[in-house]
Amino acid sequence: MYINVIQMTYIYLCLHLLGVFMCVCVRWCSECLADQGSCGCCLMWKEMDRLTTYFNATLNTLENEYAQTKHSLDKIEGGLHEAVMKKKTSRTAFSVALTDNNNLICFGPFASDELITYRHVFINLGDGYSADTGVFTVPHSGVYSLALTVYSDAGSPGNLLAACANLLVNGQMVAGNRENNEQDQEDSATVVAALHLAAGDTVAAKMPAGSFLCDDSSHYNTFSAFLLYPTE
Repeated sequence: MYINVIQMTYIYLCLHLLGVFMCVCVRWCSECLADQGSCGCCLMWKEMDRLTTYFNATLNTLENEYAQTKHSLDKIEGGLHEAVMKKKTSRTAFSVALTDNNNLICFGPFASDELITYRHVFINLGDGYSADTGVFTVPHSGVYSLALTVYSDAGSPGNLLAACANLLVNGQMVAGNRENNEQDQEDSATVVAALHLAAGDTVAAKMPAGSFLCDDSSHYNTFSAFLLYPTE
């Protein structure tokens, strides 16, 4: 059982004061055989010397164990700090909408395929999404959940409805959704995918030629992604 620091300090002071008193007994050790009082004082001094040696050895042991414990705790604290910082820096998520306009406006149709630029940003944790280009640049390698919802309004029944968009990774289509008919005035479609992406990959949504998307502050058209878990 270890003695705490306060107890050790108290014992040390007591031993020190008693040692001052007992030092006068040293000269009496040679007189132990001649005088019984001198012999008792000599025995007390020897016991005092033994206790002092034991105290110093115990104190050295405690100091060494304290240093080892502190070193271990410092390593644990450093590891926890590194893990927390890594977790914070790896947090990645964005969610955006086509517009936040109060009035319904339409994007397209265009004569060629067009990247969709989502202007209204709900969240952009990690700053991977650019509202200027509509492109999400992957900051950390990992498995991501991606979701793309499109909505359009043909204006009146019988008009052509063409709500279409493709989900691209590094310019290559990985998934798409289609609503192209004359039976619905308005309709929507959603595609969701889980993909393993590498740091530096780009993700975007592209609208095929002839399609158009309509939106207002209700945010019918959304594009989202978040990191499920990192792999780097």
